[in-house]
Amino acid sequence: MTPKVVWLFIFVILYWGYCIFWGIRGARLARTASDYFIAGRKLSLWVFVLAATATSYSGWTFMGHPGLVYRDGFQYAYASFYTIAIPFTGVIFLKRQWMLGKRFGYVTPGEMLADYFQGDAIRILSVVVALSFSIPYLGVQLGASGYLFNVLTITPAYPNGLVGEDFGMWVLSFVVLIYVASGGLRAVAYVDTMQCILLWLGIVIVGAIALNAVGGWNALNMALSNLAQSDVGRWGTTQGVSYSGGDYNAYFAVPGVIQWTAGLGKETPVGGIWTGMMILTYMFALMGIQAAPAFTMWAFSNSNPAPFAPQAVWASAVWIGGTLVFFTAFQGMAAQFLGANPLVTQAGMAVNATLIPAAVAQNPDSLVPYYFNLIAESMPWLVGLLAVCALAAMQSTGAAYMSTAGGILTRDLYKRYLNPSATHVTQKLFGRLGVAFIVVCALLVATYSRDALVLLGGLAVAFGFQMWVPLGAICYIPWITRAGATWGLGVGLVVVALTDSIGQTLFGSVLPWGRWPLTIHSAGWGILCNVVVCVLVSALTQESRQHTHRMKFHAFLRDHARLPPRKRRLAPLAWLLTISWFFLAIGPGVVIGNWFFGEPSAGRDAWTFGIPSIWAWQILFWVLGIALLWFLAYRMEMSTVPAKDVEALVDDIGDASMPKPTL
Repeated sequence: MTPKVVWLFIFVILYWGYCIFWGIRGARLARTASDYFIAGRKLSLWVFVLAATATSYSGWTFMGHPGLVYRDGFQYAYASFYTIAIPFTGVIFLKRQWMLGKRFGYVTPGEMLADYFQGDAIRILSVVVALSFSIPYLGVQLGASGYLFNVLTITPAYPNGLVGEDFGMWVLSFVVLIYVASGGLRAVAYVDTMQCILLWLGIVIVGAIALNAVGGWNALNMALSNLAQSDVGRWGTTQGVSYSGGDYNAYFAVPGVIQWTAGLGKETPVGGIWTGMMILTYMFALMGIQAAPAFTMWAFSNSNPAPFAPQAVWASAVWIGGTLVFFTAFQGMAAQFLGANPLVTQAGMAVNATLIPAAVAQNPDSLVPYYFNLIAESMPWLVGLLAVCALAAMQSTGAAYMSTAGGILTRDLYKRYLNPSATHVTQKLFGRLGVAFIVVCALLVATYSRDALVLLGGLAVAFGFQMWVPLGAICYIPWITRAGATWGLGVGLVVVALTDSIGQTLFGSVLPWGRWPLTIHSAGWGILCNVVVCVLVSALTQESRQHTHRMKFHAFLRDHARLPPRKRRLAPLAWLLTISWFFLAIGPGVVIGNWFFGEPSAGRDAWTFGIPSIWAWQILFWVLGIALLWFLAYRMEMSTVPAKDVEALVDDIGDASMPKPTL
């Protein structure tokens, strides 16, 4: 074996040892169902901060995000703002969900929804969302880990890889299954702390490799200037781009607010898919990560809401956000000048056209492993470390969804319908079986039907975002009825499917639209229909007894979470700042960033800060996004510890002998 492969196995074995250690320790500490499913509501502050951050940013951040920056340029790099948008969801909902979970002893979101709305239909829909999120999302992550190991074990003696892709995927998944099934959420959380650090470290190191390969900061910026002034990637307004897209290079400009010329999604958008509306609704989809049922259980696992604000502001927005805005941009844009873009090479603008093959255009996810190979001869030990960083990134999110989905299957299906008197031991057993079921399903789909996996994977986060409506009802809007929330959620899920890849595959011959009609992501279409149906049905199904029941929950929340009088006057300002940031940073207003700090095609000498205007605009609104999250989380007290203690009505409802919580 080559030194690279030897170091790869050394670091993987060390990493596995750490994972299995916490699996064993977690199993010993999991005495009750609550201990196993939500860590006994006792996760420490920094464990949650790091673990929740790792769960939010998966292997897709490590492997896929740089590849799409390379493929689509800075118009796609607005996606880095998911480091603001994802924790924004947490700021809105996690504190209030924690309060309800602590008060009434909920373990899963299904229990909370069913108790609040007094019905089981929405509980079942929450299970559907959890499974639709967990299985494809996990399958994508595990499949990527097998692909990575296959690529990194290619040697002259083993041209197809020492470790086969499917074999590697199953072996790596078996280790994850062991520690997750054994230790439950506590084991996942402590492993995620290490995975979060490895995720960040890997992105920074690969970004540094890319920057060094292109010749440093000045060389990269000069190369970007040359590309911006060239005809490579340019589109023209005469080709149908409208609404301020401009006659610019596609790598340096958003092609407009919306693409009417793309019809209903049947035509290829001119200048790129990433219009202002696509960026906005794509962020909606990613906001589904912290709205998904898994994150409700993460919220329940804390002893208090103290970790929510630092996780959103400092860990996510500042730490990971800054890493993506700079180091991921280095990785994606440097590849243009290292051989990955044949048009750039043909135009004579490549810095070194031999380092990354043009074939990466067919599979952008392979870009990062090619950067690994640039140091394989000089620093094989670093390749081994980076491989573990990538593996940790892929498994961080998958492990969390395995654990929480197992709990949801146990509590919301098995205990609710099959064995209401299930003991702690029985619940833990079925929780472990649930984890195994999720993993096996994900692996089977990933092994035998990659096409199905891709189709389902596109639904995961968009499905999660549809939970905004029922969570909004529970946390803020008592007017929404059980029927409104249930029908709205159901319709939203169906519309997401019909406007995404799976709908086109199943019903494309009869649907008049294509995937993402009018360059609006399926999450946007889903939430629009979700809200409309919810409002209409709620208006028609108001009933005083149910409203009185819901108001008891809201009275509790207002008593414990309402702003002090001196801060209530800031509420209009909070609304104004939030809407303004969403409009200008990730919405229709992003077209201003095309030229605000200098015309893209004018080159470096005309750029205000010596970097492309679109990049400067992204850096500016990254900083403003941090300020917005800080204002909401701390100043508006949306993620701080309540001034009034929350008294639990029960200690742990994992045991059937415990009374049902009452108001």
